[in-house]
Amino acid sequence: MINKNQPLRIAIAGLGFGESVHIPACLSNKNIELAGLWHPRPDRLREACNKHNLSGYANWKDLVNDSKIEGIIIATPPAPRYELALEAIKAGKHLLLEKPPCLNSNEVSDLQRNALKRNLKIAVNYEYRAVPLFMQAKRIIKEKKLYEPYFVKLDWLMSSRANPERPWNWYSDEDSGGGVLGALGTHAFDMIHWLVGPTYSLSAINSTSIKERVCPQSKNIKKVTSEDVSISQLQIKSIDNNLIPVQINLSAVTKQSRGFSLEIYAKNGTLILSSENQTDYVHGFGLWYSSEGEVLKNIQPDSDLIFSKTWTDGRIAPVARIQSWWAQSIKDGTPSIPGLVEGLASQKVCDKIKESNSIGMKLEIG
Repeated sequence: MINKNQPLRIAIAGLGFGESVHIPACLSNKNIELAGLWHPRPDRLREACNKHNLSGYANWKDLVNDSKIEGIIIATPPAPRYELALEAIKAGKHLLLEKPPCLNSNEVSDLQRNALKRNLKIAVNYEYRAVPLFMQAKRIIKEKKLYEPYFVKLDWLMSSRANPERPWNWYSDEDSGGGVLGALGTHAFDMIHWLVGPTYSLSAINSTSIKERVCPQSKNIKKVTSEDVSISQLQIKSIDNNLIPVQINLSAVTKQSRGFSLEIYAKNGTLILSSENQTDYVHGFGLWYSSEGEVLKNIQPDSDLIFSKTWTDGRIAPVARIQSWWAQSIKDGTPSIPGLVEGLASQKVCDKIKESNSIGMKLEIG
């Protein structure tokens, strides 16, 4: 039973993004008490536990069966996430999952069914929903200052995999959840669903620009099986049941590119949200809006949307906000948003994009 007057006792699984972002976010959060860490490598676990003065769990079963732990943040690479999450749900743990929550939509649906049976709150870390300027864009749309979109375009052109000397790792392996769809696409599709509407149909082309990389362990050349470029054309269903054309261009191999740009052209105005900052995906964003007949104006977030605390690493503040929403939903017994409903919708698009690329056809989302 959750004590509403006490912080939620949680553990973090995974020590990449988990250590660099989730740990400082948790330590700043009055609704959360960070009580332990898990990692499959004992040496890495000891290092992190000593650094942060936290208890460690060398065995996953020990963690999920610890009655003192009420929730777990699973920030591992994508491949083991489903099995870890399913075992934790069956043990009665609330979860905050990194994106993508699973490798395919069938796995997401299975987690959703099992969580609903046990009345557990499962959040997904779509942290752009917690960034002030993204929230301001949502507010502009919700207040009907921008309605009936005619065309939406999202470019997310990054250079994180542009260096062919970068070693092979799980990101290079499609079966492990690697590729630009899992890294950027899952966020991009969630943004579009949140701001505009659900996907009705799509067609897509994926490609792998850098086809081989050196494996750091064996020093041998290994084939890259994941996509580093994805171009998709979506039809989004609006609240008025109109079909809106959406173009989404994703890349991890574009040197000197312009970063992120979301453009919404509507019946009564235009909204542009963009950032050229490739080293920090939160700092550097700007929002511009114009009503019909006016010039674009720079928009600042309303005071109630601004972070109360920020870090040099811009990722921490929105993740802390997502953590806080998750903890509050557990205490209040309300749905976690963004959660598995949103995660499933985004994952279905990722799955269909791979299918469309494979068979060369336009597909509807079931």
